[in-house]
Amino acid sequence: MGTTAMPPLPSHCLSSPHHQLRLVLQHCNSVPHLKQIHARILRSSPSIQPYDILYLNSRLVHFSAISDLSYATRLLDAIQDPNSFIFNTLIRAYACTSNLKHHAILLYIRMLADAYVVPDKFTFPFVLKACAYLFAASEGKQIHSHILKLGFSSDTHVNNSLIHFYATCGFLELARNLFDEMPDRTVVSWNIMIDGYVRCGQFATALELFREVQKGGFGADGFTMQSVVCACGGLGSISLGIWSHLYVMRKCENGVAGDVLMNNSLIDMYAKCGSVRMAWQLFEEMPERDVASWNAMIFGFAMHGYVKEALDAFSRMCITGKVKPNSISFVGVLTACSHGGLVGEGRRYFHLMVSEYKIAPQIEHYGCVVNLLARAGLVEEAMDVVSAMPIRPDVVIWRSLLDACCKRNAGVEISELMAQQILELDGGFSSGVYVLLSRVYASANQWNDVGIIRRLMFEKGVTKEPGCSSIELDGIVHEFLAGDSSHPRAKEIYDMLRKIEEKLVEVGYEPDTSQAPMISGVEEGKERSLWLHSERLAIAFGLLNLQPSVPIRVLKNLRVCSDCHTVTKLISKVFDVEIIVRDRTRFHRFKGGACSCMDYW
Repeated sequence: MGTTAMPPLPSHCLSSPHHQLRLVLQHCNSVPHLKQIHARILRSSPSIQPYDILYLNSRLVHFSAISDLSYATRLLDAIQDPNSFIFNTLIRAYACTSNLKHHAILLYIRMLADAYVVPDKFTFPFVLKACAYLFAASEGKQIHSHILKLGFSSDTHVNNSLIHFYATCGFLELARNLFDEMPDRTVVSWNIMIDGYVRCGQFATALELFREVQKGGFGADGFTMQSVVCACGGLGSISLGIWSHLYVMRKCENGVAGDVLMNNSLIDMYAKCGSVRMAWQLFEEMPERDVASWNAMIFGFAMHGYVKEALDAFSRMCITGKVKPNSISFVGVLTACSHGGLVGEGRRYFHLMVSEYKIAPQIEHYGCVVNLLARAGLVEEAMDVVSAMPIRPDVVIWRSLLDACCKRNAGVEISELMAQQILELDGGFSSGVYVLLSRVYASANQWNDVGIIRRLMFEKGVTKEPGCSSIELDGIVHEFLAGDSSHPRAKEIYDMLRKIEEKLVEVGYEPDTSQAPMISGVEEGKERSLWLHSERLAIAFGLLNLQPSVPIRVLKNLRVCSDCHTVTKLISKVFDVEIIVRDRTRFHRFKGGACSCMDYW
């Protein structure tokens, strides 16, 4: 970059070097120009008062922090007795720079070590922002103690930053305590707390807090509604999602309804609520799209098993040339290939990502490829991919392999190898690996080993994660655990379950008790346990309450077992009802005795 000559000064500003330099700083427009001004300040310093020198230096730091952070930091090193403004300027600059946020914390520590400067209310929001980004829980808690000591505990902006820090680091209870104790709250305070609940998966609590916002008379803005829309998607609540969409269009400020981020959230919400058609319609109507818009649509198609549509959307994104696919785009495409069993296409897209787009594969990409191969029965090839990975495989990859071994009856020895890898990585406290391994032993008729697994779980204090399914009725979400009898209409639900069982037996249903290997005792007991699975309770409740033309929408926290999959297909045919189930990995749309997954899941 070439040097830039300083502009001439008006005659009335030539009275003192201090006034001249202040004016020149106001017109500074480049780093070389800034360095010329710095040189003039150094030459003029003997004739300028110390306070004026400090002021000029603070302006130098302010301007250089915007364009050359390294130079600004060197300026700090050369300034005698820097004030809080100078430290705050640099802390803010580092906190807003993605790969240098840790320097914000280091500068704060240096500030504390300086006997001449004390942190003020402008210091804490940005250093806490850096702590939140880095999940620096210990440092953030120490900064909280400094806030209390220095008397800033009643400052609204400081409290908002503390709530954001604790919520981001997963300390929701501490965040909520601070929020409840705040003497004055702004809409930003509410937004941070609602978003904290959403990020931690506490969607129902987030919506409850939003209702308090409405009761308290705070006007929800675009940030509020973006979190609310995400909460609706997390709950799978289509009616609340539609209500939120209407709220955005009618009550939020002009421009929010057309905002790219808001529309991306709405697309994601509709897809997660089982209405990929509405997601696609909204996507097509968007006046402007970014890469996240395309990714949301690709993932929406993929999770519903619309593999061709997902791949077509990816191709269309590439053809338009306006948006370039990123790392997340390829995770979506590889996920679609995995759901469709398209091994050749998956290999092609992985190669395309590396060779043409120069994107280095991450653990998520390898996980998709391993899952694709393993589910297609190519367990050995999947193992080769794992062996050649430059990244250490995580629990998800080993679990994909174990799940494939379980479904494909790949053998006890190789399944035990996978299980050992998982146990070493998670410390043996995940119930999923024990359940899968017990199914492997059950398939091999090694019932003594099934018993050993049950005893091992008991000794380690590991309990099987309970199945939980939810269904929405008139805007109210009803949750059911496996074997649940706490619902007010439990008697009606279990009567309906018996009716369902009778009708399915008439059309030839036979239970697959291999899906209940952890249940000890005779076959009859295992059959009973299958009928108590949470999604069957939710479906029975849906049959009791929903109109015939309305699909039954169920959200489940675990993967659907093969017996429940068979039962749900039969229910959709015998009762002539459409059932949409979202489990841990994807959507299943049951209609007329068939499922959208084509029995490949």
